[in-house]
Amino acid sequence: MGPAISALLIFLLPLAYSPGPGNMIFAAMGARFGVAATWPASFGYHIATWAVTLAIGLGFGVAMRGAPAVAQALQIIGAGYVMWLALGLWRAGAMQGGDMRAARPMGFGGGMVLLLFNPKAYVIIALMFTQFSVAPGLGVFGVATVFTLNNMLAFALWAALGRWLTRLWSHPDQAVLLNRGLAAMLAGVAIWMALA
Repeated sequence: MGPAISALLIFLLPLAYSPGPGNMIFAAMGARFGVAATWPASFGYHIATWAVTLAIGLGFGVAMRGAPAVAQALQIIGAGYVMWLALGLWRAGAMQGGDMRAARPMGFGGGMVLLLFNPKAYVIIALMFTQFSVAPGLGVFGVATVFTLNNMLAFALWAALGRWLTRLWSHPDQAVLLNRGLAAMLAGVAIWMALA
């Protein structure tokens, strides 16, 4: 691993693996549906991540800074979407029998929406490019690829952690508490996204 990639991964470590909006959503989905069920949403999210990272690296970030109303609209839509996910998880905690089977994890399109309407991700990506846009041997394409793959690994780990918590809390009453706790965390993330 070259020094530029190592430096980028060290920079990304606290950003990618700390509890943030994406990680909490994938932990909740992993807890509810299992790790494998999170992959379609993860692929959607990370294809969008790679495309947005390339766009910002190639100058889209400058255009977004000149259009604060667009950035604010994205922020509100993204916060609303995360709150909708939180409400669904809260209701899932109270469901019984057939209603539980009717629940479905977020799919590929939902993963794309989650990234596209999260302007905080745009800020992190822009910040990353202030440090690594001229990293020797990486370039915009390399930085976008390393960033995306590292983020995908973080989501997989958080989904596995969510699943592990479900196994620890396997009694139906405990499952309700876990779902509602995760829903409350997602609602907190939505509020943070709307106000930050």
